[in-house]
Amino acid sequence: MRVLVTGGAGYVGSVSVERLVEAGHEVVVLDDLTTGHRESVPSAVSLEVGSYGDAGEMERLLERARVDAILHCAARSLVGESIRDPARYYRDNVAGGIVLLEAARQAGIGRIVFSSTAAVYGVPDATPIPEDAPLRPINTYGETKRTFEGALRFYGDAYGLRSVSLRYFNVAGATERSGELHDPETHLIPNLLRAAETGEPITLFGDDYPTPDGTCIRDYIHVADLADAHLRALAAARPGEHRIYNLGNGTGFSVQEVVDAVRQVTGHPVPVVVGERRAGDPAQLVASSDRIRADLGWTPKHTDLPGIVRDAWEVSRAR
Repeated sequence: MRVLVTGGAGYVGSVSVERLVEAGHEVVVLDDLTTGHRESVPSAVSLEVGSYGDAGEMERLLERARVDAILHCAARSLVGESIRDPARYYRDNVAGGIVLLEAARQAGIGRIVFSSTAAVYGVPDATPIPEDAPLRPINTYGETKRTFEGALRFYGDAYGLRSVSLRYFNVAGATERSGELHDPETHLIPNLLRAAETGEPITLFGDDYPTPDGTCIRDYIHVADLADAHLRALAAARPGEHRIYNLGNGTGFSVQEVVDAVRQVTGHPVPVVVGERRAGDPAQLVASSDRIRADLGWTPKHTDLPGIVRDAWEVSRAR
């Protein structure tokens, strides 16, 4: 299969490109490099620098590249920024996404896998969260992802599009060549690793939640397991269907457990201070991934928290 990966120079996208190439697929990467990194794209893979929201550019690229499927990883994804500047998120994640879909439809490309998010659920009624839980996003980022999922469903009904949405929980870890490299960095594990290296304290937002140690519990999925799910989803897409799958470890780890794992792996004390709770932070978010396990035979291989942290630490130190 020949696959276009939007956002293929970013964290999730680049690891998925690695996995696609290993599996024998041809890959073309489209990335505007505003948050992606040219060096993250394997040298054997074609990199097109540009935007999926540019209709003319997409038309020319798809005519030239002749791809069979699209893995859509590109998006604006900072929650705080999405609240401050919703216009940018609707323009890029929704309007730009429709430009991509229309270009694909005109080019006869009828298969797409979409990087969605657990943020579509907002604050859930119960956990583990199943795919049929109510969708109540509490920020613009989650709302734009929910909106584009709706477009995929209706494009399937009207045009026969084959699509799969993968709702990620907390992606973490690294492969031998690719890890997290965000600016600004908002994810817990890389920020803790930075604190381990620099000795600068990191703030934990609340320690009085109704959890065993008082800190929030989250579901962490290794980026390599995520890439494997992408491959399975590309193969499983069926005409006219929009499938939805949660992707998570299935086991929650508290913020304090993550801190302890970073201390264990790095051998550094990792100074922390406890701050106020953040508005809208649920006490616990854990995925039910039973559906993708049953339908696609996907099982995460990297479920050990210290192992996930160790992979991230090794790549971080190698930079």
